[in-house]
Amino acid sequence: MYKNIISPLILLLFAHQITWGQKPQKPNSAEIYNQIQKLNFLGSVLYIAAHPDDENTKLISYFSNEKKARTAYLSITRGDGGQNLIGPELRDLLGVIRTQELIEARKIDGGEQIFTRANDFGYSKTPKETLQIWDKNQVLADVVWAIRKFQPDVIINRFDHRTSGNTHGHHSASAILSVEGFELSNSQNAFPEQLQYVTPWQVKRQFFNPSWWFYGSPEKYDAADKSSFSALQTGVYYTTLGKSNQEIAALSRSSHQSQGFGTTGSRGDEIEYLEQVNGIPLIDKSNLFEGIDTSWNRVKGGKSIGELLSKIITEYNFKNPSASIPKLTKVYGMIQSLDDIHWKAIKSEEIKNCIANCAGLYLEAVSNQQEATPGSLLKIKIEATNRSETDIQFVSITTFPNKNTITQNKTLKNNQVTKFDVDLQLPQNIDYTQPYWLIEKGNTGMYTVSNQQNIGIPDVIRETKVAFNLKINGIEIPFERTIVFKQNSPVKGEMYQFLDITPEVTTNIINNVELFNNKKNKTIAVKVKSGKDEIKGNLKLELPENWLVSPKNIAFEIKKKGTEKLFYFDVTPPLENSEVYAKSIIQINNKEYSDEQVTIDYPHITKQQVLKSAEAKFIKLDLKIGSQKIGYIMGAGDAIPESLIQMGYDVKILNPEEISTENLSPFDVIITGIRAYNVVEELASKQAILFNFVKEGKTMLVQYNTPSLLPNTQLAPFPLKISSDRVTEENATVRFLSPEHPILNYPNKITATDFKGWTQEQGLYYPSNFDSAFTPILSSNDTDESPKNGALLVAPYGKGYYIYTGLSFFREIPEGVSGAYRLMANIISLQNNSTETVQNKP
Repeated sequence: MYKNIISPLILLLFAHQITWGQKPQKPNSAEIYNQIQKLNFLGSVLYIAAHPDDENTKLISYFSNEKKARTAYLSITRGDGGQNLIGPELRDLLGVIRTQELIEARKIDGGEQIFTRANDFGYSKTPKETLQIWDKNQVLADVVWAIRKFQPDVIINRFDHRTSGNTHGHHSASAILSVEGFELSNSQNAFPEQLQYVTPWQVKRQFFNPSWWFYGSPEKYDAADKSSFSALQTGVYYTTLGKSNQEIAALSRSSHQSQGFGTTGSRGDEIEYLEQVNGIPLIDKSNLFEGIDTSWNRVKGGKSIGELLSKIITEYNFKNPSASIPKLTKVYGMIQSLDDIHWKAIKSEEIKNCIANCAGLYLEAVSNQQEATPGSLLKIKIEATNRSETDIQFVSITTFPNKNTITQNKTLKNNQVTKFDVDLQLPQNIDYTQPYWLIEKGNTGMYTVSNQQNIGIPDVIRETKVAFNLKINGIEIPFERTIVFKQNSPVKGEMYQFLDITPEVTTNIINNVELFNNKKNKTIAVKVKSGKDEIKGNLKLELPENWLVSPKNIAFEIKKKGTEKLFYFDVTPPLENSEVYAKSIIQINNKEYSDEQVTIDYPHITKQQVLKSAEAKFIKLDLKIGSQKIGYIMGAGDAIPESLIQMGYDVKILNPEEISTENLSPFDVIITGIRAYNVVEELASKQAILFNFVKEGKTMLVQYNTPSLLPNTQLAPFPLKISSDRVTEENATVRFLSPEHPILNYPNKITATDFKGWTQEQGLYYPSNFDSAFTPILSSNDTDESPKNGALLVAPYGKGYYIYTGLSFFREIPEGVSGAYRLMANIISLQNNSTETVQNKP
C-alpha cells in the first residue's frame, strides 16, 4: 500500500474539499455569486437518516441554497440491502450504486455526503434488532466521529427516536444514534481514540423532521397540532438560478434511479416542520441559528474577512465576475493566517473555487489510459487556461502520488491555452482503485475500515492527482485536480472517466454458481483479462480434494492489454451432496492474482471498479426437474433467468410487446420477475392473454410486487391484496400448511432443511387477503409476530395454475441456496406433475 503521513490540517482539507464528478464544472455568473455569498456564512446543519433516499432534499437544498449554510447528509448505511430497479446488482454492489447516487444528489442540492460503516443488512422490524446486528457501539462511534469532524450547529433527524420503528428498524435506530451522538460528541471520555484527529464538539440544537407518513396519511398530517413546531417556508424561488427550492430538491431526489425515486418538481409556498428534541430552546422558531454567531466574528481574527466579503458581494459584477478576484485573493491570504483549523480548511477550499470560477480558470489533467497497473509510466496531458484579465502566473505542477514537481514559470494570458505533457510514474505499491469500505472483510452488519481517518468519506479514495501551483495577483494558491481519462463519443460528445488503477491481471469464473445435478463432470469456463501488455502465467482452479479438476493448471500468454481470454476446466463433483467455493488463481513470476474485476457503469453515476475474490459457489445437489419451456418477463431486474438455465431449463426472455396467444403457445410456464407489475406498464393490458394461457392448461408464477401496483392492474384471476407483510428473519421456522400438496412433494420432497441457509430475508410483500381459490402452502413469522401465510399461494384456474409468491427467490437462487432451487423446480413442475418426464440434468 502506498501511504502518506497525513496531518490533522490536511485531513480537514481532504474532508471538506469540494469534489466533483469527472466532468469539469463550469458555473455561470449567478452560481458564482451564490458561492461567494456562502463564503460569508459560518453555520452548519447535519441531516441524519438511515439510507440513501431517506434524506429530505427540500431541507438540504433550503439550508444550502437559501440560508447558505454548510449542509451535509449523514446516511448511516449505503443502502446495500435494498432492491435494484435498474440492474442485477445487489448487496455490496448495490451499495456502491446507491453511494454514487447520493453523491450525484448532493452535487445538485448543494450538500455534502457522509456515511458510517453500518451495512444495510435488509429490512428490520425493530431498532433493537438493528442495533444488535450493526454493533451499536461501532456505529455510534462513527456518528460521534461525523459530528466532531463536521461540527454542526444544528442536527436534524429524519426519524423519531421515540418510536418502535414501525416503518423500519433502521429508521428509528438512526434517530436513536443521533440523539446519543448529540450527548456524547462533546465528552472527552467518549471514544477518546478519535481525539488525536478531532476535538469534542457541542451541537447547539437537535430537531426531528416529521412528514405525513409519520402520521399515517397526508390528511392526518394536515390535521395534526404542529403549533409547537418550527415552521420553515421552504417554497423559495431562487431568482438567480431560475428554479424553486422544490425543483432543485426534485432533481436531487431523482438521482436515486436504482430505487425508482424520480420526482416531479413543484412550485409555490411549502412548509417543513421541525420539532426540537435537544439543545438550547428556540424563541424565534423560524430561526434555527438563533443565538449562534454565523458570521466571521465566530472565528478569532475573522471580523475583517467578513467585512471584506460583504463588500465583494455588494460590488459583485454579474457581467464580469473576475472583477472580484483582487479582493478574493486578499481574503484567501487572510484566511491562511487564521488559527481556527476547522474553518480555515473549509473556507480555503471554498474561496479557491470562487477564485478559479471568477477567472474562468480551466485546469485539467488527462491520462492517456483509463486503466493502468502499478509501476506503469503514464503520459498526462496538462491544460491550464485563464479566461480573464487577472494576473495569473503558472509556477509549477506537482504530480501525485510520486510527488514530482515540475517548474513552469509561465504567464497564463487571457484566453490563451497552455498545454503540455508530463510523465507520471506510478509506484509499484500504489493501491488498486476500489471502494475503500469493501477492501477489508466485514460482516452482516458492519463494514471494516481500520483507518480511522477514512471512516465516513463518501467516495472512492483516489491517489492519482495533479496540483497546479499558481500565483494569482502575487498570492500563491494551489489547485488540485484528480487525473481523468476522456474521449469523444460521436453520440454524446466529450466523455469523462476517472483513471483507475487495476491489477496486472484479473480473472473470474463465468458463472457465480455452478450446479451439478448428478455425478457427471461439467466444463467450467474461466476468464482471464490482461491489465497490461505481454502477460504470461499459469491459471488454476482451486477446489477441495473430493472435487476433481482437470487439468491442474493451464499456461497462458496474452499480448495486448485489455484482452480477455476464456479457458476451460473439467470438474467432477463428489458422489455426495456438497456445497463448496471454487477459486480462480493466476500465478505470474511467483506472485498470485485472484481478483475479479467488476465494472458498474450506468449513465447517471460515475463508473465504478470493484475488485472481488474470484470465487464461485459449486453445488452438488440432488435436484429433479422437468422438461418445461419457460418464458420469463423481466420486472425490476433480477438474475433468475440465468439460474433457471443453470438448472437445465429452456428459458426465453419475453418483452411485453411479444405477449400474444400465438407467441405464448410454445411455453409451459410463464414467470414474471420481481416488481413487474410495479414497473412494466404494458403488463396491465396483457393480463387477459396471460390468464387465458393459464386457463388452457399452463402455469404462471408471479414473483413479489409492492402494494403500489400500476394503474388498471388486475394482478391475479381471483381477488388478491398485497400487503407490507414480510418475514425478515431468514432462518424463521417454516410450517407446511398443505404438506400433501404436489408443490411440496414433486418432483423433489421439500422439508424444513430446504429453508436452511437462506440469505437476508425469507420473503416480502406477502398478500394479506386472498380468495378462497388460493391454497396457502407455507406459514412463518418473525419472532413474537403472528403467522404470515401468504408466502406461496396456488390457485387452479381453468386447466392450469396461477401461483403467487413473496419468497425472496431473487436473492436465494443467485446465491446458490439449494432449497430455493428445489422449491422452484417443484413450482415449475406443478402442472401435469403425474405425467411429465423428470430428469437430473447436468
